[in-house]
Amino acid sequence: MSRISQPDPELTHRLTRRGMLGVAAGATAAALLGAAATPATAATETADKTSGRGRPVLPPGRLGIQLYTLRDKVSTLGFAPVFAELEKYGYDEVEFAGYTQGSAGPITLAQIKRLARDHGLNPIGSHVGYYSDDPNAYTFAQNLTKVLDDAQALGLKHIGTASGPFRYGSTVDAWKRAAEEFNTYGAAAKARGMKFYQHNHSEEFSFATDNPKVRLYDVLLKETDPDLVFLEMDIYWAYSGQFRFSKRPDGTPAPFEPLNYVLRQPHRYPLFHVKDGVSDPANTYGYRMTDVGDGDIDYQKFISAVTRLRGERLAHHWQAEHDQPTESFTFARRSSAYLHSLREKC
Repeated sequence: MSRISQPDPELTHRLTRRGMLGVAAGATAAALLGAAATPATAATETADKTSGRGRPVLPPGRLGIQLYTLRDKVSTLGFAPVFAELEKYGYDEVEFAGYTQGSAGPITLAQIKRLARDHGLNPIGSHVGYYSDDPNAYTFAQNLTKVLDDAQALGLKHIGTASGPFRYGSTVDAWKRAAEEFNTYGAAAKARGMKFYQHNHSEEFSFATDNPKVRLYDVLLKETDPDLVFLEMDIYWAYSGQFRFSKRPDGTPAPFEPLNYVLRQPHRYPLFHVKDGVSDPANTYGYRMTDVGDGDIDYQKFISAVTRLRGERLAHHWQAEHDQPTESFTFARRSSAYLHSLREKC
């Protein structure tokens, strides 16, 4: 259920998601889809967690889902049935985790785009690998033009990577070098009317090996151009990073609050991953991943704090995600119902 229990969950996550989606539009799936509960049932399940009767915490038109969560359904049913379910559950957007054209089935990017639009879903972004030793790899470093061509074909406004900036190591200079490359990708994306972004795991909040007083995430923020490089905060992994790296290697305190990064520079965070975790201090990562609304991350507080900022209510996109859900449609349904149920405190 929780990928935290695996030997190296972050490595597994990085390796498996890069080439994930883009499988064939599948055949009939009525029997499987019929097993999913209705949105009304989901809303009832989460009604007791609704806080107040004020304005919805979740901005209209801004709830998405990272399709990596539904990779089992996309691979067996195809995009059309999956998009139909997401429409039923009240989703507005989808974020891809890679795609293939033709190798896994007869579907094109144009067809994927049309299917999404037919179900009221806006393709908002996609995760692509940062670099590879293979010169032909589908990554920013090896095939930037192709990556951006495909993003444009899908009509994406954001194109990014879930790879950490560890290409050259964990020193300050190594991250400065990676930041220069990110600036290059960001400039190329901007020229096409898109935003380049990086999605964090917990390791980004660790400290530089050559200067343990410096948090690597701070190097990334400082050395990337704020007009070219944006961030997709994975809120779960950021709080895991808080658990793991609130002390420097020498044991001195170095506390930080993930939300404060966003509040200081909200324009740098157009996208978020909304995933939840049950606090577990005995776990290396501090949490056990669970469905959104079943964990200990205060999403009413987090989302409200961002959307209450002047001019920011509709400036961000919130993507639900679970790396290994017990049942992916159930996760999608329950997470949407919970997030839609949240209300501003009066």
